[in-house]
Parts: sequence; C-alpha cells; structure tokens
Amino acid sequence: MFVLDVTYTAPPAAVDALLPDHVAWLQEQFDKGVFLAAGPKNPRDGGVILAVGEDRARIEEIIAGDAFAVAGVGTYRVTEFVATRTAPELVRHRHTPS
Repeated sequence: MFVLDVTYTAPPAAVDALLPDHVAWLQEQFDKGVFLAAGPKNPRDGGVILAVGEDRARIEEIIAGDAFAVAGVGTYRVTEFVATRTAPELVRHRHTPS
C-alpha cells in the first residue's frame, strides 16, 4: 500500500483550473482498483490518496499522469507501507506473513 501526499506548489487558482483533469485521473485510478481513498487536506494545501500497486515504480508512473504533476502545481511524497491490519472492507489488501 502507498500513501500519496500531494502538496500544492502554485496558487489556488492554478490548482482549481486543473481540478477537472485531476478528478478524471482520480476516477480512472479508482475504476482500475489502484486508488482506495482520496481527498483534500484541511487546510486545503494539498491532498492525500491511499493506493495499492505492485511496486513503487508503478505508483510513480501513475502519479506522472496526474494533471497536477504534469503542470507542476503539486508535488507528491510517496510512502510505502505494509498493511498488517485493516478494516474488513480492505482485508484483501492486508499483508499476511508467509
């Protein structure tokens, strides 16, 4: 699992102008089963995405397709973690030691 921490690097108007493209990209990743949750931070200086993927390299490829990354209005910090405990709805993403 991965936590994608987005920090805006441009004024709100520049971010808002790209929001429709960003939301379409989010939906595409939700439809593919890559993103599990997403939303803005409070205060609204970025956002957070919970994602699953085969490896960090693939997650970084996906991020590179976001309008925020392409236009340089946001930077991503990627944290990989091993989910050893989850809510029942996320059990399929839980890591179990072999």
